[in-house]
Amino acid sequence: MAYWINLFTGTTWQEFQKAGASVSGFRDHQRTWTVAGKIKPGDVFLCYMVGVKRWVGVLDITSERFRDMTTIFSRDEEAFPVRFRVMPRIILAPEHGVPMESLEGKLTGFPIGASTSQWAGIVRGSLRKFSDDDANVVVAALEGATVRPVLRPVDPRQLKRPANIYKVKSKQDGQEVETIVSVPSVEDDDQELDDLHNGDGQPTTHSEIQWRLLNLGSLMGLNVWAPNADRGRNWNGNKIGDVPTLLGALPTQFDAATTKTIENIDVLWLSGNAIVAAFEVEHTTSIYSGLLRMADLLTMQPNIDIKLYLVGPDERYAKFTREVPRPTFASRSKPLHKVCRFLPYSKLCHSLEAAKTVLKHLKPEFLDDIAELYDPADDADV
Repeated sequence: MAYWINLFTGTTWQEFQKAGASVSGFRDHQRTWTVAGKIKPGDVFLCYMVGVKRWVGVLDITSERFRDMTTIFSRDEEAFPVRFRVMPRIILAPEHGVPMESLEGKLTGFPIGASTSQWAGIVRGSLRKFSDDDANVVVAALEGATVRPVLRPVDPRQLKRPANIYKVKSKQDGQEVETIVSVPSVEDDDQELDDLHNGDGQPTTHSEIQWRLLNLGSLMGLNVWAPNADRGRNWNGNKIGDVPTLLGALPTQFDAATTKTIENIDVLWLSGNAIVAAFEVEHTTSIYSGLLRMADLLTMQPNIDIKLYLVGPDERYAKFTREVPRPTFASRSKPLHKVCRFLPYSKLCHSLEAAKTVLKHLKPEFLDDIAELYDPADDADV
């Protein structure tokens, strides 16, 4: 018997129960289908509600994977065609669910004192295998909540987080293609950003990340750029304006509109006059604003081939996955979610510390090993 994570929103949990609580479905893409093939009758789904951050159910799996496009849910935005038949063992209302924070120190990935970003990977996406020891802790907690229910009110905004699915037509390579994109219907900034850190509990600032990226590019032999307004900022005695190879002006091959856009991007790496990477550091501002600057750059220079990174606190990855597939970004000839990666503070800081003696020998591509592309499988399913 194996245990697997099954993510729900408040909406999809309700839909699942309205449909009879006998079939659990997932979005249809290759990763999902491949992983689903490893799941067997007798395995168990542990149900976690995103937004609310509570465990709400245990489902015994009674079938192999199968595909079925038949509409069985009252909403018809998507069929969730990768399916399993299930038999509920425990189903709790969100108000009686087991809060994730109540399991602090009891789960392998959630040690005492850990912040949201340190345990978020446990429940980052559906169909992720859960260790037996951790699963036993969750099941025991859910059984206890069934016998001794505790009422904990839930913010209604946390329950109303359906990922609405739209079909968007666009031109790619001269051909009209249809793209499936998901867009949150409710703007959701439920993360508290007072505890921003680099993964070791140390405070992290926008200026620190900006300086680290500029210094890294400079050490690798690249020219670098930072907005003029940021050059007087300091981190740990290091002034952004003093980074070697920092350009005094951008190359002149861009038109005025493009130049105005890119000169406000937090960090640029350039090889000669060619931009090789662009970074937006989203510390406490909206993820959307950084993505919009990246999208503007791609729109004005559709043939430009550069790496794009949204850099932010680990706990903002969920926000990134909700913003980057919006139609305004996904319907372009070069969809933003296919070219822009999320680079977590902790992975960046840890990698730079581990490689501090060889930074000048690194290539820009090394960031791709620690940055994450949007994966639709990380969305909550039904």
